[in-house]
This record gives sequence, structure tokens and C-alpha cells, in this order.
Amino acid sequence: MKDEGQPAPAPEYAVVIPTVLRSSLSVCLRALADARGPRLRRIVLVVDCPLDDCTGLPLVIPEGLRDAVETVPGPAAGPAAARNTGWRSVGEEWIVFLDDDVVPGPTWAADLAADLAAASAGTAGVQARITVPLPRDRRPTDWERTTAGLATARWITADMAYRRAALEAVGGFDERFPRAFREDADLALRIMAAGWTLTRGSRRTTHPVRPTDRWVSVRTQAGNADDVLMTRMHGRGWWARAGAPRGRLPRHLAVAAAGAAALVGAATGRRRVAAGCAALWLAGTAEFARARIRPGPGTRSEIATMAVTSALIPPVAAAHWLAGLVRHRAVAAAGRTMPGIREIAHM
Repeated sequence: MKDEGQPAPAPEYAVVIPTVLRSSLSVCLRALADARGPRLRRIVLVVDCPLDDCTGLPLVIPEGLRDAVETVPGPAAGPAAARNTGWRSVGEEWIVFLDDDVVPGPTWAADLAADLAAASAGTAGVQARITVPLPRDRRPTDWERTTAGLATARWITADMAYRRAALEAVGGFDERFPRAFREDADLALRIMAAGWTLTRGSRRTTHPVRPTDRWVSVRTQAGNADDVLMTRMHGRGWWARAGAPRGRLPRHLAVAAAGAAALVGAATGRRRVAAGCAALWLAGTAEFARARIRPGPGTRSEIATMAVTSALIPPVAAAHWLAGLVRHRAVAAAGRTMPGIREIAHM
């Protein structure tokens, strides 16, 4: 006879971690080994670096996890494809996706078991509560503030558990998203459109700020092409449904256009046009730089980085957006059309 006082047993799950063997993976695995709760039975590491260029650190697995960890080769086509490889290689009812640079909390295994046991039949996914530690002795940098946004982001796969049936129903992650950006929001929107619900659980995971160089904000502008695909697939209201920030793309397009017009005017001898457009470009660039410098630590290095990258970001963002319009022009979206340049101001 069932004891009504006992909690329901947690369903079986597998942990899937795409990785290129960064040093942070060892920290993640150690945290999993130390976490209190039910013993982890299966951890799938999808090693997603090219076979001829896997320059990451040697894989060191904590002793307590050695019989649970298995590795599979990834397709080296981005995290969406790697996660698909991982969850399709196992048969558990639930798949728990972790990034290789997160640190699960000390009671993570117990809290995860409780999260999954409490999920209703219509619940497709349960998100962890993410914490991003920031410096206490100074104001955060632009990159640190960007990373801190993960703490309030919806449905990010830094730590997200999905029911296998839901993944199968929608075909998993869309592998047209080549980077760690929007692939998780796209999956969540498709799953919810299919009638499932997503919830936030009790387990806690820390996402440290990853060390990087001063050009990271320029490189991340590649995500503007992914936003084009999101808009094509989900309509212009997807930002609100996914809880995603709208960003500054309309302003970037305007500043980039002013800069381009100034160069054309100068090349064709139209000095007044060139001067006027150059003034608009300078004003837009200065406003952007001030907005990024003001909340930061105010160090000489940070100010210099913000000044230079604030000039580069608008044209780079515009180039990626235009490339996305071309790349995704044939993507089907019933009843929807791609936004044009005039419509982008309302996005």
C-alpha cells in the first residue's frame, strides 16, 4: 500500500552538457559530484569541437561521477545541434540541459528531483533559478552587466529540464541557430505553442561571468541575424512572449545609415550632406557610448573599450541584420511577413 506521507519519486532523467572542454567544465562536474540528493545516473558530455581542432583541456571526471559520465562526439555545428545530439542519445523521460560554465548549487540534485516530481503532466520544462555573481567592490563592466541579464532571462538552457515527449513533439532545438543565442527562446516558444507549459523550479545554479576580451560586445552583434530568424518564425511579438529585451537595433541602423551617408557625401563632393550626416553619426555614437560608460566602473580601460566598440557596434549590427534578412528570406512563417526597414522602428 502506498504511503501517502512520502513524496512522489522523481522521474528518471539524464543530464546533457555540450562542451568544447573549457576549464569551467571541471568546476561544473565537481559541483555535480558534490551536490546533495539522489545519485546522478547519467551525464552525457557532448564534445562539440572539430575533430581536427579540439584544443580544450584534458577531460578530468570526479571519482564520484566516473560511472555516470559518458561522452559522445558533437557535430561541431553549435549548441543547438549539440544538445539535439545529446538528448537523442539517451532514453530517459526528462533531459536536464546544463552549460559547461555553470556551477550547480550544493543541494542541486535534491532540488532537481523535487522540481521534476512536482511537474504536472502538462509541464514540458522546469527552469532553474540562475544567479550571476558580480563584483562587490566596484560597479560592473558592460560585459558583466550583459551576463547578469541571464539571472532574469526566461527558459535559458544554462540549466533547463525538458520532458522528452515535448522535445520529440516539436523536433528538438532548431539547428539553424548556430550560436548560444535565441535557440533556447525559440524552443520554448514552439513548445508553448504546442500546448505545453513551462515553469520555474527551486534548484539554484550560479553562472559566473566568463573572462573575455574587449571585443566581445562587437562579436555578439551576430545575434541580430538570429533575431531575424526569430521574427520570421514567431512574428514581431516574440520579444514579449519570450521576455527578451528589445535591444537598440533601430538606433544602430539609424547611426550606421548616417555614417554611410556621410562617407558617400564626402566621396561625391556633397560637403553639406556629409557634414550633416557626420554630425548625426557622431551624436548617435556619443549617446551610445555615454549610455554604456555611465553605469560602469569608470576605469580608463573600460572607457576606452566603450568608446571604440560603440563606434563599431552600429555598422556591425546592421551588417548582421541585413545578412540575416538574406539568409532567412525563404523561411516559412504562415500568415507573417518579414519586417522591412520602416517596420523595424516598431520592433
